[in-house]
Amino acid sequence: MAEIAPTSSLLPDFSEFGTTETTPLSRIQQVGARFLARSWAEIPHVTHQDEADVTELEAARSELGRINPEARPSSLSLYTKAVVATLIEFPKFNASLDLPNSRITLKKYYNIGFAIDTPNGLVVGVVRECDRKTAREIGAELATLAAKARARGLAYADMSGGSFTVSSLGALGGTGFSPIINAPEVAILGLSRLIERPARDPSDQIVWRLILPLSLSYDHRVINGADAARFCTALRGRLAAPLT
Repeated sequence: MAEIAPTSSLLPDFSEFGTTETTPLSRIQQVGARFLARSWAEIPHVTHQDEADVTELEAARSELGRINPEARPSSLSLYTKAVVATLIEFPKFNASLDLPNSRITLKKYYNIGFAIDTPNGLVVGVVRECDRKTAREIGAELATLAAKARARGLAYADMSGGSFTVSSLGALGGTGFSPIINAPEVAILGLSRLIERPARDPSDQIVWRLILPLSLSYDHRVINGADAARFCTALRGRLAAPLT
């Protein structure tokens, strides 16, 4: 692959003000920067912030791990199953906009992209047919993709064909953010760190609940605010009642 030729910089010479160190961008960072800038500039982004109570889901996952640690799925893979079920209910979020031809393509496949942090930059690995796979299968495939991405990089086939993307900060922190849509998709879901929060139960006692912050960025040319609110309400309901 040919190197990207450098151009003259518009930045000042910072060495005039003090000691500096300059490092080149990796190939992934160069390509990613151009792709993200184009997506941000061309797509009218709106981000809907919400929260899901995942207390019962995490309790069930912990109990499964106590019984059989090898059978316990990851939190992210369980969240993904809830996301896929919600995409099936709201197909507009699993789509692409063809503006020159004035049409929208609704995808009947559920290939979920996952943002993967690597030493060389951010990449998106795709797990195909998530509607047909169990949470454990999704988690195992995602772990394989992440290890491959961090070791030697992902092939084009591992990063193509996505219909919706999930970007999870896991335990890193944050209470919400505005993820950039992975074009030509029309929406992306950001997940932040779980928060413990007090709440009143039906007997008016204070109990502690586990809350998952949700950040849904969407293409406002395809999806409006009411659509996003309904999508997140349905997703919250699924995450709060995992046994159903």
